[in-house]
Amino acid sequence: MIERRVDIATKNGAMATFIVHPERGGPHPVILFFMDAPGIREELRDMARRLATSGYYVMLPNLYYRSGAEELGVFIGEQASATRKKMFALMSTLSIPLVMADGDALLAHASGDPAASKGPVGTLGYCMSGQYAIAAAGRHPERVRAAASIYGVRLKTDAVDSPHLAAAKSKAEIYVAWAETDHYAPLEELPPLEAALRESGVKHEVELYKGADHGFAFPERPAYDKQAAERHWERLLALYGRALRS
Repeated sequence: MIERRVDIATKNGAMATFIVHPERGGPHPVILFFMDAPGIREELRDMARRLATSGYYVMLPNLYYRSGAEELGVFIGEQASATRKKMFALMSTLSIPLVMADGDALLAHASGDPAASKGPVGTLGYCMSGQYAIAAAGRHPERVRAAASIYGVRLKTDAVDSPHLAAAKSKAEIYVAWAETDHYAPLEELPPLEAALRESGVKHEVELYKGADHGFAFPERPAYDKQAAERHWERLLALYGRALRS
């Protein structure tokens, strides 16, 4: 495996990005991996590595670079209340237009790396970034052919840039994993999203993970559910295999 940190230039500064891909057999299909609210940490880098071992060129950017934030550190437990406060403040500085501009910069960088394929692209987002993974599919219908949201939030809103509207513009296969217990994405939001995706005609699957809580895929979270986490890996690898390698 080859991995490195690259500072990718954007109009707002240098976006530190963790890139990992196999040493052999390239060029490899690109996957844009958008971080969740707690930001870049070894847990996410390990998840990027797991994707890369299956033959992908994975890009994991620090979306908080505009605020100068690096890794936030421990965010779970009573002793981490200050970190969580900072996390929510940083999260509020992001928007779909800003992250889409970051996605443009990521794709431009990948286009100049011989290890990255010039073909179909996949996207992936957890929690706050599920919306970004789907929005990117609508922004780049000619490139993004697979988009996955794992317990994503704000997937169907009244905003003009709502992810469900972006999905309708895309040519991607979309996968949405929904935790049965989720304070941030309540279960009652699932049927309207599924109906909107069905009406749009986009190829999609919305899967309810019964018994799982928000955060079930992260090994270091109290909500970690090994069975649900492994199922989500199975779904992701099948999705990317169909969409990016056929």
